[in-house]
Formats: sequence, C-alpha cells, structure tokens
Amino acid sequence: MNPSVSALLLSAGESRRLKGIKPLLPFPGGTLLSYQLDSLSSVPEIGEVLVVVGHRHRRLLPVTEGRQGVRAAVNRDYRLGPASSIRAGLREMSPGAENILILGVDQPRPRWVLEGLVAGHLRGGALITAPTYRGKRGHPTLFSASLLPELLAISEEKQGLREVMSRHRAEVHQVELDTPAVLLDINTQEDYEQALGLLGP
Repeated sequence: MNPSVSALLLSAGESRRLKGIKPLLPFPGGTLLSYQLDSLSSVPEIGEVLVVVGHRHRRLLPVTEGRQGVRAAVNRDYRLGPASSIRAGLREMSPGAENILILGVDQPRPRWVLEGLVAGHLRGGALITAPTYRGKRGHPTLFSASLLPELLAISEEKQGLREVMSRHRAEVHQVELDTPAVLLDINTQEDYEQALGLLGP
C-alpha cells in the first residue's frame, strides 16, 4: 500500500506538572519523543512524520534529525495552546497527504495500535477515525485530508479539534482496540509510571 497518511506529532508544550522536559523523559528505546517517532515511522502507510516543537525546541530538534520521513516545525506561538501547534504543523505538511493523524508526544502508542487504527480508517473510508478501549474513546485521531480547511481554522476558544469532531460526530468511525494504551496521556508522575508499566519491557 502506498503511504497515504501524514502524521502530526505535537511536542511543543511546556511540562508544567512533570519535572524536566516531557518529550525527553526516559522511555523504552530512548526517550518519549524517540519512542513515538519509532512507532509512527514503522507504520508503512505513514509517509511522513511532522514534529511540532516549541518549548525548549533546541533540545528536541536533535532527536528528530537523521530520520527518514521525519521533519520538524517550530511553533513560536506554542504558549497560545495546542491548536496553534496543530495549525503550524498542518501548514508545513506535504500537500499530497490523503489522511492526517494527530497525536501528542505525551500519548505514547506502540506500533500495533497505530497499525490497527490506520487499517480501520483506510478500510472504512471514514471521514474521522478514533480508537476506543471498552467503549471509551482515546487517541490518536485520524482525519481525511478533505477536512484540512476546517482543521486549519481551529482555535482554543472553540475547543480545538473537538469542534471539528463535534461538527461531524455522526461520521466518526470508532475502532475498538484491546488495550488501555489508547487512553494513555502523560500529564503527571503517576501517568508516566502507568505508561512505563504498560509499554515498558
């Protein structure tokens, strides 16, 4: 299958509830950022990974360098919130993308989870696809590139991606995956330890 997905990895925010730089937290295979890049890059349908950096970007850029299919974009306005990072990344994305996967660096996902989600999205020809675990919706979310104008218009005031998903709620395809990993979101030390317990060796 030809690569048809562009992945947007958001890694621009400040780690206010965790000590240190969140993307550089130790994680299987290196750091949280390198784990995410390895997972995303190993999915055949993902043709490019665009990492959006902002806070402490000079420390993060070396992790992205020398990786085939990986590029970085610096969001100088990262303090305005994640919507600004999504817009910054979308503006740098390759124009030929047919589908857009959006994932936060603090939402670690193993390769098989990403493969299952991408396969479900492409097989169903859905406008939007999200993973679920026991009926609870998780991340990442996949969008058809036909929604690009709407994605470029998101704002913090209108709840970012939630606005787009709410507008098309009847067209959201859910892929049930048998792992709580789709719900992982590292914001606290407890979250970090939970992620390590689930995804560590």
